Amino acid sequence: MASAAEQLAANLNWGSFSKATDLKKRLWFTLGALIVFRLCSFVPLPGIDPVQLELLFDQTRGGVLDFVNMFSGGALERMSIVALNIMPYITASIIVQLMTSLSPSMAQLKKEGESGRKKINQYTRYGTVALTLFQGYGIAVGLEGWGAGQGASAVLDPGWFFRITTMITLLGGTMFLMWLGEQITARGIGNGISLIIMAGIVATLPGALAGLFEQGRTGAMSGIVILAIILAVILVIAFICFMERAQRRILVQYPKRQVGNRMSQGESSHLPLKLNTAGVIPPIFASSLLLMPLTVAQFAGQNSQNEWMIAVTTALQHGSPLYMSLYAFGIIFFCFFYTAVVFNPEETADNLKRQGGFIPGIRPGEKTTQYLDYVLTRITVVGAAYLTLICLIPEFLISSFALPFYFGGTSLLIVVNVTMDTVAQIQSHLLAHQYEGLIKKAKLRGNRR
Repeated sequence: MASAAEQLAANLNWGSFSKATDLKKRLWFTLGALIVFRLCSFVPLPGIDPVQLELLFDQTRGGVLDFVNMFSGGALERMSIVALNIMPYITASIIVQLMTSLSPSMAQLKKEGESGRKKINQYTRYGTVALTLFQGYGIAVGLEGWGAGQGASAVLDPGWFFRITTMITLLGGTMFLMWLGEQITARGIGNGISLIIMAGIVATLPGALAGLFEQGRTGAMSGIVILAIILAVILVIAFICFMERAQRRILVQYPKRQVGNRMSQGESSHLPLKLNTAGVIPPIFASSLLLMPLTVAQFAGQNSQNEWMIAVTTALQHGSPLYMSLYAFGIIFFCFFYTAVVFNPEETADNLKRQGGFIPGIRPGEKTTQYLDYVLTRITVVGAAYLTLICLIPEFLISSFALPFYFGGTSLLIVVNVTMDTVAQIQSHLLAHQYEGLIKKAKLRGNRR
């Protein structure tokens, strides 16, 4: 039988949305913050010739820069102050989280609660500054030499002043986006970092659709292929929704308890384990860690005469076996790594033991820990395979049909996941608002009596 909370959630009244003033304030704040992000993506770096930059960027279509440009919402193509987007912050977060698993001192910080979390966040910010300055210098040097052999340069006045200005400007843009994402998480709806990435992808979607239909109009792509692509996108979205809601429910039973002079019946519940516990984090982490050095190598390799630099940029082009293998390995690794960070079987088993709960047929304590770890490992294998399959679809489509990146699994996975999480948070706010309304009504009835 459904609980009162489940019945209330099933009968959630979206008409009460107009009365939820706090939720409306959060939604307006989130929308305003995303608009600010989009406006910043149109502010160019100082000392850049936009006409020459557009011509040079068109010569590298289909490469690594296009993929980075997708996550930044076209900011890299315009070389704006937020061209690096939030990727340095994500890369720094990966490094710090790896250190908390490998370093005993960092692991101790994680156990110190709020104070330890603040210190870890501080280290992440320091890492973001270092990575942004490194990438900014590589991009500045690459821009100075990009197109120099053709007698065209995107930089108006090359030199150290331009390099330092570029590094400081990109650092300011990245740190501003990091702060903006934290503000969205605290004062808005949803995860701020994920929403910023999703906003960049969604902003480039109209241009991708226009390019697809333009190929059909010019005859470069047949109408049947376009319909097949649209159908495939719908099926992929439906498959992502199905897999993201899939979970393995482990039966948990509680013994009979005596409350005063009454004996309560034993209860049973379920411990839900999501098939994809890591969510959208593995593809974001894998792409961020892989694209950070590739972005610098791509810019530096435009005018480089070093054979190794040319070999690296050639071998790691989209659709190449090496790139796809590294991307798949990164997704699988971070799927298991982040699942281990989010869900601790030993801690869950201890909590069940303290509450008197047990899994039928499994002894409490160490045996329960081993069983949860066994089940979690099995479903994570399926989740990692699902994520890898979804994220590698775009590479095959791009190499076969010359499609834009926006119709790939990585972008769809991010958009669908973030949308589902945001809608779930909106529903929880509405549910809390309805609970507050019920409590107020109960108090009024009590006062009348």
